[in-house]
Amino acid sequence: MALGESFPEVLAAARLGAEWAWRALHRELAPQAAGYLRARGAEAPEDLTAEVFLRLLVAIRDLHRFEGGEAELRAFAFTIAHHRLLDDRRSRRRRPEVLTGAEELGAGGPRGDAEAEAVESLRTREIRRLIDGLSPDQREVLLLRIVGGLNAEEVAAATGRGAWAVRALQRRGLLALRKKIALQAVQL
Repeated sequence: MALGESFPEVLAAARLGAEWAWRALHRELAPQAAGYLRARGAEAPEDLTAEVFLRLLVAIRDLHRFEGGEAELRAFAFTIAHHRLLDDRRSRRRRPEVLTGAEELGAGGPRGDAEAEAVESLRTREIRRLIDGLSPDQREVLLLRIVGGLNAEEVAAATGRGAWAVRALQRRGLLALRKKIALQAVQL
């Protein structure tokens, strides 16, 4: 987070319900949380991000014993995001999907720059394909470390693993990605 020395003031104001403080926390944490949820394959990452911040709001207001700096709050937010993602997946497995008809899809009309969207979609799809090739544990650790910006101890706390296990999963995941990228470059 980039709140720096103003973090204690922002946290204190957020505990009291100051809207400006929540906007500041949201501005710092939401893009990373949404990126983590998106990269983990959440079906509705924006909705889950909103739920994460609702739970964070309740926790900070109700848990006045929360102590720590920006890093601890980030770890706390990603722990909530991780658990909310697991809850969402369990819930979706119990509910059948409802497919949308072609008429409804076409009713939305054009969304913007088609070329830019297509290039971004290809880039995202390629990154997603590479990450999806990792083991679930490696994928989870790398996303929390890279997208979430958490250190090994914070990832360990969020996932219930030891810090040494997080470091080992990160190392193996990065090696696997490096090999896949090298193989892809050779094939081109």
